[in-house]
Amino acid sequence: MLPIVKLDQVCKSFGSNQVLKGVSFEVAKGEMIAIIGASGSGKSTALRCIDRLEVIDEGSIEVCGVRVDNPAVDLRKLRQDVGIVFQSYNLFPHLTVEENIVLALRHVKKLHRSEAHETAVRVLKQVGLEEKADAYPEQLSGGQQQRVAIARSLAMSPKVMLFDEVTSALDPQLTGEVLRVMEDLAAGGMTMLLVTHEMAFAKRVADRIIYMHQGKVWETGPGAMLDAPTTPELKAFLDNGL
Repeated sequence: MLPIVKLDQVCKSFGSNQVLKGVSFEVAKGEMIAIIGASGSGKSTALRCIDRLEVIDEGSIEVCGVRVDNPAVDLRKLRQDVGIVFQSYNLFPHLTVEENIVLALRHVKKLHRSEAHETAVRVLKQVGLEEKADAYPEQLSGGQQQRVAIARSLAMSPKVMLFDEVTSALDPQLTGEVLRVMEDLAAGGMTMLLVTHEMAFAKRVADRIIYMHQGKVWETGPGAMLDAPTTPELKAFLDNGL
């Protein structure tokens, strides 16, 4: 089966700072991949390149059979196929939870109001927030806002979900809420790439873990690799408790 995401020798610099130095990996349909590594190792940049939020300098990226690095790529179509959730929730404060979700459904997918409403109800139920449809973001906890952000991405029926350190601004209890939603998504067969510092979660839920170091894929393996790292760099990273 062809991979749903494929990075091949991807390089990316910001000015004189080369952040990605020949990154290659593949993700199969339904796989849950956790990307770990110290700050500055290139994890989030790799994720942003997959969604074409950053344009790569060299190499190639393919998502759902489409070359993302092609200048003529249909970004609207790409971003319907690829959902991305960030550390900051990016919800519109003047819109209710349901309005935040139906906005793209109405304007991008051109759904009828009733169909958009049904979709919003379904995805809010999926993240355990169906009773918050009429609330405004400021009335929600950080964990609830992050779950709404996940629901908003799910509403577009993406083929791949990207999560960029979505729990790093949350306290442990709220982190648990969000991780449970992501675990349910993984169990349901959603293809997911997750940049995270939550090692226990990555070890338990991910099909594979990718350890990035200094802009390269340094070590890849199942969750058990965190118990027996084969490189001194990964051992040092884990010993630091990051």
